[in-house]
Amino acid sequence: MDTVKTDILILGSGGAGLFAALHAKRAAPDLTVTVAVKGLLGKCGCTRMVQGGYNVALAPGDSIERHFMDTIEGGKWLPDQDLAWKLVTTAVERVHELENELGCFFDRNPDGSLHQKAFAGQTFDRTVHKGDLTGIEIINRLAEQVWARDVQRMEEHRAVAIVPANDGSGVAGVLMIDMRDGEFRFVQARAVLLATGGGPTMYKYHTPSGDKSCDGMAMALRAGLALRDMEMVQFHPTGLLAGDHTRMTGTVLEEGLRGAGGHLLNGNGERFMTNYDPRGERATRDIVSRGIYSEMRAGRTTPNGGVHIRMSHLGPDDVRVRFKGMVERCADCGFDLAGGLVEVVPTAHYMMGGVMFNPDCSTAMPGLFAAGEDTGGVHGANRLGGNGVANSTVFGGVAGDAMADWVPVQGTYRDPDHRVIDQVVEECMRPLGRPMSDLSPLREELFSVMWDRVGIMRNEVDLRRALGELDDLATRLEDLGVGSGSRAYNVSWHDWMNLRNLIMVSRAIATAAFRREDSRGAHYREDFTDTGELAGSEFTRIRYRDNQFVMDTEPVRFTRVAPGQSLLDDEQSTGT
Repeated sequence: MDTVKTDILILGSGGAGLFAALHAKRAAPDLTVTVAVKGLLGKCGCTRMVQGGYNVALAPGDSIERHFMDTIEGGKWLPDQDLAWKLVTTAVERVHELENELGCFFDRNPDGSLHQKAFAGQTFDRTVHKGDLTGIEIINRLAEQVWARDVQRMEEHRAVAIVPANDGSGVAGVLMIDMRDGEFRFVQARAVLLATGGGPTMYKYHTPSGDKSCDGMAMALRAGLALRDMEMVQFHPTGLLAGDHTRMTGTVLEEGLRGAGGHLLNGNGERFMTNYDPRGERATRDIVSRGIYSEMRAGRTTPNGGVHIRMSHLGPDDVRVRFKGMVERCADCGFDLAGGLVEVVPTAHYMMGGVMFNPDCSTAMPGLFAAGEDTGGVHGANRLGGNGVANSTVFGGVAGDAMADWVPVQGTYRDPDHRVIDQVVEECMRPLGRPMSDLSPLREELFSVMWDRVGIMRNEVDLRRALGELDDLATRLEDLGVGSGSRAYNVSWHDWMNLRNLIMVSRAIATAAFRREDSRGAHYREDFTDTGELAGSEFTRIRYRDNQFVMDTEPVRFTRVAPGQSLLDDEQSTGT
C-alpha cells in the first residue's frame, strides 16, 4: 500500500475545504497542504449547487445581534451559541474576503452597495447573492485561487476511514481509495480536516448530487466520535417535481422565490400556507415543508403528487431577470416558472447534525478538525436559508487558520493503527469477487423507509419499524456482491460503499429521532407535538461503539442569551 505524507490533509473541496486550504497556505506557506476530493476539484460538492445566497449583516438597520437572534430562534434554541456567534460575526469578514480578495461578483444596488434579498424565517433581508447562481460564483473563484497556489490535489480519491494513532494519541491520517485504479493509499498527516459535506441522499426526494453519501459522518461514527442533533434533517420545501424517473426531481428551486412573494398552491389551485403559519410562504423551511406534506397526505396534490409554485403574478419578465437560472432549469423540464405553474415537493436538503466540534474547528480527536456540513451545533433544529454557505466558508477559514497554528506546535506524524487499516480494507473488499448483485432494489427500499418513516413527520410506531428495517438493510447489503471486474472506476463497488455509509447514517438519524420525544424545527413527532420547555433544552448525542449506537442527551448552554431574552434593543426587535 502506498503511503503519502502531508502536513495538512483536507477532505473535501467545497466551500469549507477550499477556504481551509487557502487560509492554511496563507498563514503557514511552508506547510504542505493537500486537498483530497471524491470527484474533481471545483466541479463537485454541494457548495457549487447553492442558488440562494449568503447571509450577512451589512445593511443599515441590520446587525450581527439581529442575525444571531434569527439563527437561535430559527434553530429553536438548540444551536451552540458560541458557534452561532462565530458564524454571524465572521460572516461579515468573510463576505468582504470573497469580494475583495477572491474576486466574487455579487449583485449590487444602484448606489453600489451589495444587494441583499429576502429569505424566509428572517427579520431582515440580508442574503447576498449572484442572481440565483451564487454557489457557482463562489466555488469558481475559490478553485481559481487554490489552483494558483502550491496546494497539492488528490482528485478522484475516496476517503474510507479516519485512522487513529497506534498509541491512541490522536489522528494518524486517512485511508483512501484511488478511484482511478482502485488501489488503497494511506495518507499520513499531522492534521486532518473533515469537510466532505453531508448530503442526505438516503431520502426518496433529495437535492444533493449522487456522489454525496454522508461519508464524513459515517467515518466519524466508525472512529468513535460523538455526533449531535442527528435527528435534524432539513427538507427544502420546494424541490422540482418532474416525475419519478429523472434526477432533476428533488433539485432545489431556491428560497428567494418565496421570499420575493411566490405563492404555493395545492392541487385544487388554493393557497394553503396561511392555514399552517401566519407568515405563509415566508415561514421557516420546516413549517413550509410540513404544510406541503400535509396537503400531500390529504390528497390535494398536483399530477405528479406534489403542489405548485406560482410566480407569474410578480411579472413574468421580472421573474426571468431575477431568477434566470431557475427559469431555464424549469424550462428544461417542461415547466414555465415565469408565467405558469411548476410542480414542487419537499426535498431532503441539509444535515443540521454532525460531528461535535469547537469554535476553532478542533474535535475530541487531537489533530482532527471539522468544518461545514460534516459538523453539528451551528444551526440547531433548523438552518436558515443563506446560513449554509456562510457556515462552510466561515468555519473553513477558521479551520485553515487553526491548523496552521496547531501543526508547527503540536502536530506530529503519528504511527497508524494498522489493525484499523487492515479491518477497513477487508470490509471494503468484501463485495468484490462475489456474483454481481443489483443494488437498485435495496436503494429504493432505503428511499422508502427514510421518506415514509423518518421523514417530515415522525411517530414512535414508524420509527421503531424503521430501525428494524434499516438493520435488515445493513445486513443484506453485506451479503451483496459487485462482481469480479477491475477495481478501476468500478461504479458498482463505489455504489456499494455509498449505500453502506448512507445506511449507517440513516440508522443514526432514526435512533436520534426515536429518542427525541418532542417536536423541534425539522424534527416533528406527531405523537409528541409540543416543543417542550425551552429553558430545559437538550441536544442529542450519539456514538457508535461495539457495533451499536449509544445515545445520550446534554443540556444546551445558553452562553449569550436565554429563552425569553434577546440581544436586541426594542427598536431592532420591532423591525423598525
